[in-house]
Amino acid sequence: MRGMVTSIETIRDDFAFLDDWEERYRYIIELGNDLPEYPEWARDERHRVRGCVSQVWLLTQIGDGSDPAITFKGDSDAHIVRGLVAIMLALFSGRRASEIVAIEAEDTMRELGLDEHLTPQRANGLRAMVRRMKDEAAGAMSAA
Repeated sequence: MRGMVTSIETIRDDFAFLDDWEERYRYIIELGNDLPEYPEWARDERHRVRGCVSQVWLLTQIGDGSDPAITFKGDSDAHIVRGLVAIMLALFSGRRASEIVAIEAEDTMRELGLDEHLTPQRANGLRAMVRRMKDEAAGAMSAA
């Protein structure tokens, strides 16, 4: 069912249900396969997330107001990373800028066990993506 971002609550529940990491990795890849289509025009340097070993792109759409709702779209050229992008989109996308800035993504990474089961490079890439989302949210608040 490509085109839907799974909610973070559903992801947490599904992770709790899956016993071993092989099943969880498969699930993460499925989450990535379900990401909405990412626009070709946004696969450029401006949208690339620096600090990721794989290619990762992030498109930010900012709503109106002093605390705008922000929607993110993302993609990667690596299957497992695309799934990690899906998890971060579930955590951040569609929220107000002030909420995004306040979210502790590290807590979610620990809760899901991602901090223990990802290579240091992938974990650093995930943190780079989180930093970028939070920076964009902070910028949207100060620009208003």
